[in-house]
Amino acid sequence: MSTIKSFSVGLGDMFYLKHNSDNFTIIDCYLPETLDNRKEILNEIKKESSKKGIVRFISTHPDDDHIGGLDYLDDSLGLMNFYCVENKATKTDETDCFKRYCYLRDSEKSYYIKKDCRRKWMNETDETRGSSGIRILWPNIQNEDYKNELEEAKNGNSPNNISPIIKYTLEKGVTALWMGDLETDFMEKIKDEVDFSKVDILFAPHHGRASGKIPSDVLEKINPKIIIIGEAPSKDLNYYSGYNTITQNIAGDIIFYCGEKEVDICVSNESYSVDYLENKNKNLNSNYIGTLILD
Repeated sequence: MSTIKSFSVGLGDMFYLKHNSDNFTIIDCYLPETLDNRKEILNEIKKESSKKGIVRFISTHPDDDHIGGLDYLDDSLGLMNFYCVENKATKTDETDCFKRYCYLRDSEKSYYIKKDCRRKWMNETDETRGSSGIRILWPNIQNEDYKNELEEAKNGNSPNNISPIIKYTLEKGVTALWMGDLETDFMEKIKDEVDFSKVDILFAPHHGRASGKIPSDVLEKINPKIIIIGEAPSKDLNYYSGYNTITQNIAGDIIFYCGEKEVDICVSNESYSVDYLENKNKNLNSNYIGTLILD
């Protein structure tokens, strides 16, 4: 069994994957000083990762709502495996978290991810430990549109479109997809260069905003069983009509307990419910809202 958790952190993104191997992965970080429960989140991550031999942090892109409190997290965990796309992003206003991002990005602790990259123990197994089941579908670093976005980020403009596409697959179990803050117009440009295929859980890009709405032909290929719509102002969201969704604005923290051919789903809001999951009457730590049955 593995666990995926999506934290409710306000207008930001933060996830972890507790793998069924000797791996623990954190994707993005939003732990600003203003977040009331940031110490509780940090303590949970420290506890859940404590028995894992490999702890990696994957940064999709260096906007503050994805790296907020990275200095706080790094000071506490001592991140040794920092994954990001190779970039030279700059900011006019350099926050402490952005400065820490740049330090880690440019340090010997970094590993630059790109399409189909191979690495122990991200997606390669040896006699020491199994892989994490993570595959990078994008970026193609030779793509001219992507190079243009790198240049934009280098010049201090939005780094949204340097975000990688990250796919997690559990053997005989769930497949999940993260797309950072990719924007619709850019996805249209690159869609034919990405190996899109069916997934079970899709974390909607750009927090579920309409500006990051996935092109309809791509969405048909992905054909997710559930789309997680992140935390953004309601007026900015696209609710993906016709698909099963969980809206984090209302649900709160979302936990996916991933087993063989099924996923038990819990949320922190005890009054939240959906009608498309199977009720197996699980007694779990948080509010159980049902089980997703996989093909």
